[in-house]
Amino acid sequence: MDVSDLLTEAYDRLPDLVHAAVDGLSPEQLRQQPGLGANSVGWLVWHLTRVQDHHVADLLDAEQIWVSGDWASRFGLAADPDDTGYGHSPAQVAAVRPESAQALIDYYQAVAARTGSFLAGLVPADLDRVVDQAWDPPVTLGVRLVSVADDDLQHVGQAAYVRGLIEAG
Repeated sequence: MDVSDLLTEAYDRLPDLVHAAVDGLSPEQLRQQPGLGANSVGWLVWHLTRVQDHHVADLLDAEQIWVSGDWASRFGLAADPDDTGYGHSPAQVAAVRPESAQALIDYYQAVAARTGSFLAGLVPADLDRVVDQAWDPPVTLGVRLVSVADDDLQHVGQAAYVRGLIEAG
């Protein structure tokens, strides 16, 4: 299997999972935290999308979709390119207020489309390119793409779980 096809297969699973995690939830349900200090469905999907947007934009040396459009206002946030949710306090988690499930779906679809275009052009040799010298060993493009997919898949699974708690509740 071609490396581009393999990565595309992994990333192409995410849009349906994101849609299933949020579709039909009200803004209040998207913000509902199942426990003190826990992440909401809306925060989890926003965060996984921000991580992908942030990292892929960096790989492309391009502006993030988050800051190039009117996305931040749809979430009640500033268009801060450094805010991906890492290290958020409970108050910061609660401050992520998606206006609707569709806002989450639309933002994810915009990010996924750019990621898909990027993945389609990859050749095996691209994966060995070092993209981050701050780690030991330095991070290659292949490792970064697997890391983003792993993070996104974990968070969309968490969002589906929290959705189940909300619906059962």
